[in-house]
Amino acid sequence: MNVLIVEDEIRLAEALREIMMESKYLCDVVYTGTDGLDYAVNGNYDVIILDVMLPGMDGFSVVHEIRRQGLQTPVLLLTAKDDVSDKIAGLDHGADDYMTKPFEPGELLARIRALSRRTGEVIFEELQFGDLRLILSTNDLWCKGRNIHLSFKEFEILKILIINSNIIISKESLIENVWGNDSDAEDNNVEAYISFLRKKFFYLGSEAGITAVRKVGYRLEEKKNA
Repeated sequence: MNVLIVEDEIRLAEALREIMMESKYLCDVVYTGTDGLDYAVNGNYDVIILDVMLPGMDGFSVVHEIRRQGLQTPVLLLTAKDDVSDKIAGLDHGADDYMTKPFEPGELLARIRALSRRTGEVIFEELQFGDLRLILSTNDLWCKGRNIHLSFKEFEILKILIINSNIIISKESLIENVWGNDSDAEDNNVEAYISFLRKKFFYLGSEAGITAVRKVGYRLEEKKNA
């Protein structure tokens, strides 16, 4: 699942990112209403978590504009206010659900799952690319009847590459989604894990490959026959 978080409280935004990562969801985080609208309209998200009180544009205005532009991505509004009138205003502007801060992570995740099901999302037990099968419950990678267990970071990187197959993923994006913004990870950390994955592809005899695009990032591709 791919989630957009729009929250100007940095500490809460990072806490939300950690909750998403622990559930093995991909996420982008922005801190203003204007950036949130831009990401929502131009990105591809399963659910948007949107704070009400934001700089640039408030959450009500953001969700109203999202709906005006025809985007039907489910929106969960967050607010520090518990007034019924605020909840009604949010829902009237086009939000799908509403939570008051503070909240329990378990309830937040349950509501996200419920919202994603409204759009017909199917929770897959595995991801496939070419001759590769990545088992989400065990972190095992299968190919041609053979399998190998992936470390957490190998698994997370490969999952991102498969979900975004044939798209170039930057090193910065991998660091943000796998290590987190506050980590000390650098480009060479990503390069090391890409190397580990390539060796595992070779061991399994896979026809898939991770192509490095100089100064841009990596892309998962199927090898072309000579």
